[in-house]
Parts: sequence; C-alpha cells; structure tokens
Amino acid sequence: MKAKKSFGQHFLNQPEIARKIADSLALDNGLNRVLEVGPGTGRLTTFLLDKDFDLKVVEADKDMVDYLGVHFLPLQGNIIFKNFLRLDLEAVFEGESFALIGNFPYNISSQILFKMVDNRQLIPEMVGMFQKEVAERVVADPGSKTYGVISVLIQAYYHGKYLFGVDKKCFSPPPKVQSAVIRLERKPQDGLGCDEKLFKSIVKASFGQRRKMLRNSLKPFVKNNEILGSDVFTQRPEQISLEGFIELTNFISENQEAEQ
Repeated sequence: MKAKKSFGQHFLNQPEIARKIADSLALDNGLNRVLEVGPGTGRLTTFLLDKDFDLKVVEADKDMVDYLGVHFLPLQGNIIFKNFLRLDLEAVFEGESFALIGNFPYNISSQILFKMVDNRQLIPEMVGMFQKEVAERVVADPGSKTYGVISVLIQAYYHGKYLFGVDKKCFSPPPKVQSAVIRLERKPQDGLGCDEKLFKSIVKASFGQRRKMLRNSLKPFVKNNEILGSDVFTQRPEQISLEGFIELTNFISENQEAEQ
C-alpha cells in the first residue's frame, strides 16, 4: 500500500514503537473500549488487537478500509469508514466512554484534539503521535516559547505528559518533521469555574497578539478601561497560567456585568 499525500499518510515502519504506543494506554477504572484513528495498514492495530480491548477503528481512506478488512479479520464489523472529524462519537460505543489512540494525520491533529475536548465526557484518555512541535505545545508550561492557545485549552480539561520522541526515519515515506507521542488524561472536574465560552475567546485573543501586553489584546472585552491598569493586564499571554486565565475571565466577566 502506498501512502497518499491527500490523507497526510506516513506509515510507521518500526513495530517496537507501535508496541510502545499501544502499551502507553493506562485504561483505568476497568475501561477497555478503544477507538483508533487512522489505522492505515494496521501497524499499531496489530498490537491493540493483542490486548483485551473492545477495539474499533475509524479510517477515511477507502483503500485502507479494504486492506484492513482483508488482513485484519478480527476487526470485522468494527471498521468505520469515515473522516474522524465528521464522526458522531456518541454513536461509536452507544454513548459509552472510550480511549482514543492513533498515529494521527498531522494535517488535522489540532482539530482532533479540539474535537476530543468537545467530547470529553466520552474520552477519559488519549494516546497519540503528533508532529513534535504540536506535542510540545500541548504539554507546554507557562513561560515557555511553545506555550500557547492549544496548551491552555487542552490543559483546561486534561493532564498531559510527553512520553517519547520518534525519529522521522521510522516512517515510510519519512515526513519532513520529527514526531512525538503524548498521553492526555481527563481531569476529574469538568467545569472551570468561569464562563467557558468567554474563557476560550480570551485565550485566543490573548495569544493572537502574543508579543503585546494583555491591555492591548483584551481591550475589546473590557467596558471599563480603568481596570486595564490592573497588574495582570501588563503581562503577556505566555506569562499567564491556566488558573490565571480562569481568574482573568472571571475578572472581565464581573466587569462586564457591572457595566450593564
């Protein structure tokens, strides 16, 4: 099977790395349902099938779906021919929770993460291979150059851990970038204790002008310009922790309500 650029395909050619990815799932509290995204020729699927998982795979490439149907008979009835981004996740395991895993297509990896967050009530855990730069951004700490929108919005709901890097030579054809595997585990609390729609908008606006102080980037959210003199607005977004953004959201929300 040849990789297709249109699907962003780069096939992992190192079985031991695939085994290591499969072994990285924690699956606490008796969870055994797993959805693999983009199985391709089944390098990772092979090791997932060796485990006691209720496994389903979702694949957007019809040629790969046909290949899996012929070469992975245990998957019969559990291959979903669909683009993951258009998949109704409630329907995959009839509303039951499941873990997400995959060597994710790099061209849609951020969208996969945000869809996971939107469906976090179903997905307590994710293990995935990403472009190294994306993986580093997801788990980045405040103050680092890689800390940004995706760091805050994912860490708002999941604990992240960088597991290991994967050299581009481990793929056929090799991508132009290095790769890395991370694990995300859902936090026990769901709510953030703030207006979450406003929180998301504030985070995006802040990093939209990351070199500017918050008093410039967040001015459209503030009705009483006097509060822009507060110390927090003299900082730049990479200096603000997740908790800081939650506090900032509440501060701005209270100001908006007071001005109504």
